[in-house]
Amino acid sequence: MGLFILRRLGVMLLTALCLTFIVFWLTNLYPNLEKLAKTQGDMRMSDADVTLYLDNRGYLDPLPVKFGRWLGVVPGWVTEREGVTTGRCFAKDTPVEDRATYCGVLQGYWGFSTVFKEDVSGIVATRLALTGKLMLCVMLVMVPAALIVGVLAGMREGSKLDRSLSTFSILSTATPEYVSGVIFIAVFASSAGWKIFNGSATSAMEDATFENFTLPVITIALYGMGYIARMTRASMTEVMTAQYIRTARLKGVKFSDIVLKHALRNALIAPFTVIMLQFPWLLNGVVIVETLFNYKGFGWVLVQAAGNNDIELLLAVSVVSVIVVLLTQLISDIGYVYLNPRIRIS
Repeated sequence: MGLFILRRLGVMLLTALCLTFIVFWLTNLYPNLEKLAKTQGDMRMSDADVTLYLDNRGYLDPLPVKFGRWLGVVPGWVTEREGVTTGRCFAKDTPVEDRATYCGVLQGYWGFSTVFKEDVSGIVATRLALTGKLMLCVMLVMVPAALIVGVLAGMREGSKLDRSLSTFSILSTATPEYVSGVIFIAVFASSAGWKIFNGSATSAMEDATFENFTLPVITIALYGMGYIARMTRASMTEVMTAQYIRTARLKGVKFSDIVLKHALRNALIAPFTVIMLQFPWLLNGVVIVETLFNYKGFGWVLVQAAGNNDIELLLAVSVVSVIVVLLTQLISDIGYVYLNPRIRIS
């Protein structure tokens, strides 16, 4: 197991590095840099002024140099202009002896947001915590509901209950968040419908209540619940036709004991992987839901960074997303090995 984890960690590190480099290359294309220069300077800047602005800040250096500088393995840029020395790793009024040479991700410096005017690391940490609160509530609602629906549907394949729950699962999966979210707001949070909930979840950032947090949680949970329920139903159906289940029935074991003591554990092996893979999907889902309900979390920040060409913040959000995806896949693989004895033996 230890060797397996080490191999997976090595692959994860290489994958994260490659994906990060691709994102870095895309965000540092010249049209993006030109837009950044005009946004921070003057929209009517000449081409020469744009070039001077980018050159003074190291944006025109070769891509490997810029990537190494962002990682913190290459010295930061230093510019001297009109007797004033500025650099990536220090302010213009920093004494010479206190000026750092390296400042990148490895040193804990993720850059400075040109939109929020704050350090990127603080923004990402704060917004990720808010999204973590939303994702935790979604998982607490989505997973138990999906497992119950899947198990009930798979216990008696072909029954009316199976067909009804399967139809519900398909409908929930086929309805994207931007559709169900708008419907929920129109029905439950507008003056034209039953104004039971608060349509905006901004207040939930400080104090999450049933009124201001229900709609975004249900909107995300409903979409993911159908997929987990269908996988659980398929796994449960397969287990219920196994030979040992038939033997238990012939011996006269109660149906409830067959389901709870014999079938359920084996039926949950496949859905466990699906549940773990919901975390990367949730990061994508919250982009729509947080924007729709004005909940200023990780997804909202991603939209703001992309819309305002905030390169440093966009890079940090992308890297965090990659790390979350890779970590959940690793946890999923480890959990699958522990749940399935046949994999452990092999």
